[in-house]
Amino acid sequence: MSSLYHEVYARWRAAPERFWAEAAEAVHWYRRWEAVLDASRAPFYRWFPGGQVNSCYNALDRHVENGRAGQPALIYDSPVTGTVRSYSYRELRDEVARFAGVLAGRGVERGDRVIIYMPMVPEAVIAMLACARIGAIHSVVFGGFASPELASRITDARPKAILTASCGIEIDRVVPYKPLLDAAIELAHAKPDCCIVLQRPQARATLVPGRDHDWAELAAGAQPVDCVPVLATDPLYILYTSGTTGHPKGIVRDNGGHLVALTWSMRNVYGVDPGEVYWAASDLGWAVGHSYIVYGPLFHGNTTILYEGKPVGTPDAGAFWRVIAQHGVRAFFTAPTAFRAIRREDPEGEHIRRYDLSRLRTLFLAGERCDPPTLVWAQQQLGIPVVDHWWQTETGWAVGCDCVGLGLLPVKPGSCTLPVPGYDVRILDDAGREAGAGDTGNVVIRLPLPPGCSPTLWNNDRGYEQTYLTAYPGYYLTADAGYKDEDGYLWIMSRTDDVINVAGHRLSTGAMEEVLAGHPDVAECAVVGVHDALKGEVPLGLVVLKAGRSRDPAELAAELVELVRKRIGPVASFKTATTVKRLPKTRSGKIVRGTIRKIADGAAYTVPPTIDDPATLEEVAAALAAIGYPGRVTSPSPAGSGPH
Repeated sequence: MSSLYHEVYARWRAAPERFWAEAAEAVHWYRRWEAVLDASRAPFYRWFPGGQVNSCYNALDRHVENGRAGQPALIYDSPVTGTVRSYSYRELRDEVARFAGVLAGRGVERGDRVIIYMPMVPEAVIAMLACARIGAIHSVVFGGFASPELASRITDARPKAILTASCGIEIDRVVPYKPLLDAAIELAHAKPDCCIVLQRPQARATLVPGRDHDWAELAAGAQPVDCVPVLATDPLYILYTSGTTGHPKGIVRDNGGHLVALTWSMRNVYGVDPGEVYWAASDLGWAVGHSYIVYGPLFHGNTTILYEGKPVGTPDAGAFWRVIAQHGVRAFFTAPTAFRAIRREDPEGEHIRRYDLSRLRTLFLAGERCDPPTLVWAQQQLGIPVVDHWWQTETGWAVGCDCVGLGLLPVKPGSCTLPVPGYDVRILDDAGREAGAGDTGNVVIRLPLPPGCSPTLWNNDRGYEQTYLTAYPGYYLTADAGYKDEDGYLWIMSRTDDVINVAGHRLSTGAMEEVLAGHPDVAECAVVGVHDALKGEVPLGLVVLKAGRSRDPAELAAELVELVRKRIGPVASFKTATTVKRLPKTRSGKIVRGTIRKIADGAAYTVPPTIDDPATLEEVAAALAAIGYPGRVTSPSPAGSGPH
């Protein structure tokens, strides 16, 4: 199939409002919009003003009424509990309608906020859709998040109800959630009217009389309720991300634009048809989990998978392949860090060959830049197209991608290919001038952003404008650095704060990581800029070896330094690399480069609240101290840390 990409992109450029009006015909409206785009308060644009929709109706009821009642909607696969359970569209609709009745019975109404603090269990999906059903605004907080961070979100959202579970399960250990929640409510300046607790058999929670209620008991006596029409411009959810000021940023997603964009993306970006099995191996606490575990696949009539497990360790590096083979996954979406973990444990792909993956058609990678060696390894092992695509929590769906549904374009490992229709992506220098081909600059998107992107921050229009819209008027600032090549392909190299200035030369740490990742002994790596009295900043490399590999650290470091010198040049001033057992990462797989930089510089740092394992920071500190960096500081702040 030849690609239709250029034709479709040109059609969007020529008439963007007509383009999105046509896309909106694919969803159910209680009342059609008064205009496709409202630009009256630019730069605060709104899509489909005056229209009325319901996201739950489009995700469930519509399919039940149109022939998909018996099709699996959600497959819950939990290796940590040994559970596999399938919900048909009818069964999921009925469960959601009943739990929506629970919420309504506790006084939750349209526009009220509900915080969902739960593990990867079906009840979390049911809770999200139940909120959407009655027009309440859900805010999912990653299960097991530390109490101070949860408290800040409770204070900002002022929820009427909080939904939680008694515990989460991390491979081989149980993490009680209720003590964390109780402490957060004590710290928060706003208090919920009630908490509803799902009791899991692995650890039961103690309920606070009068405030806390048992999930199963309430659900058993609830009456189902119908969908409530809401405005297309009404918020569907708030998703908090950490802000630079310490105050969390509440990313807002509206109902109408989100519904249209995600529905369009399932066929055109991911190339799947209704009825096919789609799996995003992410967490409900992240944007990927919202967009492509819950809403996108269900809007489109797909079967989606909710996986409570890890890429390795539940039980081995073949965990993903087992799920794909068992459930007939056609399109698979995960983070590059997951593939690096698998590659590290199974470099020859022996686990891959244990399973029948013949139904798997496409692999999608996103969440951080995919280094070319990892992408090429995945292509060679799987023998299918591997699509590296780029987007952000704020956009909610892909900005740059090889749109599979429009026909694949030539692959350039390391590039996310071309902008998705809807996005006018530019590369600007610090003065606002458009950069030339191959020149690294600030990645921006010309306004208005397409449907599905966050129109503002929760109760913080000013913060939204200052954070994203003031640096380059008329453009949204992504805070990513990258370039376009001579073919217009996008290369997202790093966050702008990961572009380091070495003796006046602006250099991308992502480019250096690409070189290190190409070494045959390296499974994954990170490069950060550290303070240097002479040059301002110099790069420092941390590498993790592939499973079974053993190298003399000094010898390996010398090889890596020489590689960077050959590939990038002496200007990179790359002279130091060290081996670590693990890289510190967030639960979504992002390497915490800023914290590594502070450790290397001997600066005080706060343990990131989303850190997967705080012990990895101590391991990095010890490794850096061994090669002459300060490594440890006198008093790292534990404010954001907590049980994990």
